[in-house]
Amino acid sequence: MTTLDDRRIADPTLETTRLRVVLLLDVLDGRQERFLEAYEEIRHQVAGVPGHVSDQLCQSLGNSSQWLITSEWEGSEPFLAWVESAAHRKMVEPLHGCVRDTTSLRFVIARETPDPLDAPARPERRAARPGPAKGKAAAERAAGTDPLPAPPLCSGGVVRHAITFTVKPGSEPAVAKILAGYRSPQARVDDTTQLRRTSLFMHGNRVVRAVEVTGDLGNALRHVAAQPEVRAVEEAINPYLEEARDLTDGSSARAFFARAALPAVEHVTGTEAAQADGVTRRAYFYPVKPGRGEEAARLLAELDAAAAADPGQRLVGSTVFHRDGVLVRVVDLAEQQRRSPAGELADVVPEELNRLLDLGKHHDPSAAGELSYGVPAMDLITDRRAQAA
Repeated sequence: MTTLDDRRIADPTLETTRLRVVLLLDVLDGRQERFLEAYEEIRHQVAGVPGHVSDQLCQSLGNSSQWLITSEWEGSEPFLAWVESAAHRKMVEPLHGCVRDTTSLRFVIARETPDPLDAPARPERRAARPGPAKGKAAAERAAGTDPLPAPPLCSGGVVRHAITFTVKPGSEPAVAKILAGYRSPQARVDDTTQLRRTSLFMHGNRVVRAVEVTGDLGNALRHVAAQPEVRAVEEAINPYLEEARDLTDGSSARAFFARAALPAVEHVTGTEAAQADGVTRRAYFYPVKPGRGEEAARLLAELDAAAAADPGQRLVGSTVFHRDGVLVRVVDLAEQQRRSPAGELADVVPEELNRLLDLGKHHDPSAAGELSYGVPAMDLITDRRAQAA
């Protein structure tokens, strides 16, 4: 194990004057690609600034809108000379329209592991453009060990995620009773993270728990898992699960939540006027044909975007969750809103969606007025909002 050598700081001749600059950014919805393009252009320009050593761009694993830029400089003087220059102001202009908020922090590097005076020289590596891991095999390796192998979808400052698992057939009433009766955990996680909403649904023997969080999803999930009331519920449903788990064992717990992860892949928000009305939450399970889930998820989002833009529709917002063969759509519907004639046809399954689904016995033409696109609503077990949300 490499250890820090306290004697380095005691000897003034060995103290470093290098500077580490940390910039925290909250990227606006729909501006991520433009943000990456701006950074790609800026990083090549700043590489030629005297005194600049290196920089990195990182994305939060718990919130896809949160990014971090770190840079290292030979000292504070060259950095301050650059940051206060007109050239710097012009260079960072493309970022202004991409970010909601920024926080800049500056630190003098005091100690480092390994010690650069002792470490062997490493070959220079070309910085890679940030983005998700490529290839199905890479994604599967990550998902096997990490419940959040990729930053979750964030829209409007809210992170959305779901987990899903199945219980033994015949145990559904007992499981529903357990899941509906627990005491809600404390909503505040830390200074930046808070639970906003938890919605539980069942479709046959499949359970879907959708959560909304402000801040870091990973921190929120760890917080919830540690609460006594939640631990008691998870222990109570363990005998009914089709696939066994042991949440007292760290590796088993991580493996379960990685298997159960049902990421949000699309989100649509309606008008502010619609959001002011009373709202009812529903969820729908769509039986997709093999390999057509991503296409069906995109199409559902397109249909919802058109419905949300229609003031005669009831749709306030929707989130589509998808992984492998599981496709779930959670919608918020205004309880009292006039419907336009076009809205009466919204529940007819569009032909392009119908060819992606295997409706069969799942088709429910009686669900008119629900914006269900042909399937019955899942059973709502509980829907809980934090008081401050």
